Amino acid sequence: MTNKSRSALAALVGTSIEWYDFYAFATAAAIVFNQVFFPPDMSPFVRTVASFGTFAVGFLLRPLGGIIFGHIGDRIGRKNTLVTTLLMMGVASFAIGLLPTYAQVGAWAPLMLVALRLVQGIALGGEWGGAVLVAVENAPPGRRAFFGSFAQLGSSVGALLSTGAFSLMSSFGDEAFVSWGWRVPFLLSAVLVVIGLVIRLKLEESPAMRQVRAERAVADTLPVREVLQKSWRTVLLGVFALATATGGYYVTTTFLLTYGTGTHGLTESMLLNGLSLAAFLELLVTPLLSFYADKVGPHRMVIAGLIGVIALSVPQFLVLGSGSVALIYLAMLAMRFAMSALYGPVATVLAEGFAARVRYTGISLSYQVSTMIFGGLSPIAATALAASAGGSFWPVAGLLMAISLVGVYCTARLKHHERLVATAA
Repeated sequence: MTNKSRSALAALVGTSIEWYDFYAFATAAAIVFNQVFFPPDMSPFVRTVASFGTFAVGFLLRPLGGIIFGHIGDRIGRKNTLVTTLLMMGVASFAIGLLPTYAQVGAWAPLMLVALRLVQGIALGGEWGGAVLVAVENAPPGRRAFFGSFAQLGSSVGALLSTGAFSLMSSFGDEAFVSWGWRVPFLLSAVLVVIGLVIRLKLEESPAMRQVRAERAVADTLPVREVLQKSWRTVLLGVFALATATGGYYVTTTFLLTYGTGTHGLTESMLLNGLSLAAFLELLVTPLLSFYADKVGPHRMVIAGLIGVIALSVPQFLVLGSGSVALIYLAMLAMRFAMSALYGPVATVLAEGFAARVRYTGISLSYQVSTMIFGGLSPIAATALAASAGGSFWPVAGLLMAISLVGVYCTARLKHHERLVATAA
């Protein structure tokens, strides 16, 4: 296996495991954490918001994780950084599967859950940027979007494994699921981490990183300082260009799961199966769309995906009230196809906006600040908007369309900034 192929595989397997752990938490926060980690005398709405709050705190430290591991990745190397983030994520997820409930230890239960969630946030803050770079920086000429999509595929693989595991556990019945079934997906992460470590320990550094090491004597500025001084506009554009890929994704998965079961009385297993089908579709089409993006331009593909999300925002929620499983699944699949068009090539769009010596820090800051603002708060904001509108989905659909419109503008502007970086180089 060549280093190019090994780098793509390492990015795929590693991010799949990281996102499996992260989506396991998101799914559990939507359907079970509100029952096992919070006082039963709370109202259902407050418990749901509190549960999503534990989900959100993981996003608060992701920018810090991006800065810490971005610095290490830009100074020491991508490989060792990615091994560390994988271990942190795996240990935290396994520990969540062993946590006592509120009925057993009272307020200590949510506090321990939050602490482990913070560890997850720091780990994932450093994971994405490094995984993207080992794939993109090792890609053959004219194939960067395609190779970068392997890091992005980890999201769909992780979501597929996670929703599949929870769907399987839910088949044992509600009582068994709440009692012990929800723990199994977290405990299984230990097996996945071992697989990921075996692959990542064989990884080689990219040519770009080796060149950065050779030139280190003339580049003593801290990566984060250089990014904030010289590339802060690119960081801001990246934050808002990624808003739909980070926040919108959770609106159409995590919030949709809660909204469908709570407002329309749909079953968890039916919606989880639909999300699993959508994740499988994403797995199939993301590399194909990214391959095509190398031909038409990754910016154009991302913008096309954002326009698709805008067009599908209302139908995605409208069909939930129909009760038709076929229509609900069709809307899920269509939305995930549009998300795949933007999610696959966006890694390359962002990576090309920063010089190699600060690229890990730059893309990590953009992505993790975006996830902190939009990813962590979107399920809470969507829940509050729907509640304030008497259960109507229209404000939520409006939110999804608004952030996608902003994303179209910022993605177009990023193209200009990337030309400036290329000229300076």
